[in-house]
Parts: sequence; C-alpha cells; structure tokens
Amino acid sequence: MSTEDPILDDVDRRILNILQVDASQTNAELAELVHVSPPTCLRRVKQLRENGVIERQVAIVAPDKVGSRLSAIVEITLDVQAADRMEEFERVVADEAAVLQCYRVSPGPDFVLVVQVADMPAYHALAHRLFTTHSNVRNVKAYFSTFRSKFETRIAV
Repeated sequence: MSTEDPILDDVDRRILNILQVDASQTNAELAELVHVSPPTCLRRVKQLRENGVIERQVAIVAPDKVGSRLSAIVEITLDVQAADRMEEFERVVADEAAVLQCYRVSPGPDFVLVVQVADMPAYHALAHRLFTTHSNVRNVKAYFSTFRSKFETRIAV
C-alpha cells in the first residue's frame, strides 16, 4: 500500500461490499445494513468518493437487451511502442464508445481491448475505424465470445 492509499476500516469495507452489489439503496438502507447511523454512513460514502476509492456509481446494462450482442477481446500490437505513440492509440480508443476497456499489457501484445458491438458488421466497421486506418497498428487478433459464463464488477475488499 502506498502512502497515498486511504486506510479502509471495517465500516468502509462493509459499505464498499454492499455498494458493489447494489448501489441503488438509500443512505438510510445502507446505514442499517452496515450498522452505523445515517449521518455516519453519508459521511463515509462521501469520503470514499473524495478519496477516489469509489470512482463512480453506474447502472450495469444487459448488452443483449439493448442490441449489443457481440463481445470481443482484441489484442493490438503497435509498430512503434514509443510513449507518445502508445498514448496516441489510447486517445483514439478512448473516443470509441464500443471500446469498454483498454489495457496496456506486457508481455505479448501492447494492448488488450474489451469491445461490445451489435454484430459482426459493426465489429468490422469498428476494426476499420480503429485498426486498419491507424498507421501504427501492426497486428490485430480478435477473440469473439460465444458464451459468457461469468461477469462481475465487484472487487473483494
């Protein structure tokens, strides 16, 4: 743990574990579940947000219910791996809504992307926009999901 990491006590951990399962609860409901007063709970959640422990609270949408049925994990290898070229590629994919996650990785490819699109023609259009027209992309290897057996956003704390 670095000196900048906040120290989490048992109450913070209980709050985080409950919010990761269901963040739609009222402050009063959350306070009751973690066995603290509502003002204490509100203060703790606010502090967790301010410290960056809670990055954001979102609704998780079922991809198939909104017409986004194709999931792909895509490996990208760049031709030139200089820092500015890596950052350039990251800026390009950051602007693409279909790219849900982007990781710099090592060893192997330079990046791994998690992509969610409607179908194969939508993936083809995305690949053309992001990969084939980008002069620094040397290699693209895509894996298409045939079945998702697990999807979790919860981090054990």
